[in-house]
Amino acid sequence: MTDTRTLAETLLDLCRRRRWKVATAESCTGGMIAASLTDIAGSSEVVERGFVTYSNEAKTDLLGVPGPLIAQHGAVSEPVARAMAAGALARAPVDLAVSVTGVAGPGGGSAEKPVGLVHFGAARKGKPIKTERQVFSGDRDAVRAAATKRALELLIELTD
Repeated sequence: MTDTRTLAETLLDLCRRRRWKVATAESCTGGMIAASLTDIAGSSEVVERGFVTYSNEAKTDLLGVPGPLIAQHGAVSEPVARAMAAGALARAPVDLAVSVTGVAGPGGGSAEKPVGLVHFGAARKGKPIKTERQVFSGDRDAVRAAATKRALELLIELTD
């Protein structure tokens, strides 16, 4: 199993070779994806910016996620994850963007949206946005760590 630092190093190397830039749009991870990348020296060649859009208002103001979309589907949903990734790609001079929105817990879950549910959006300039739904187990830290790792894996997949 590959650890988060190795995934971050791999992504940075792949993007550096292509001269690609990356943006993150994070809700439940609160900047952990961007931090995993910027923990590595030289990441400024690749990491353009990170949007921490924890509130619905931030998702709308910073990423252009339509308020009615959030109202209809909820912040933790595939359409919102897709819109967050699209917004990051549109609002930053980047080639790749990833978004995460989820229920990290310990509270806030429901039957339809249990604790551990995370929706991802992965965007590459000129390509369709890929979305993914995962339900991670464990406590808040475990859910956030797993979401960070999966987001890095999705970004790596976009480099193919």
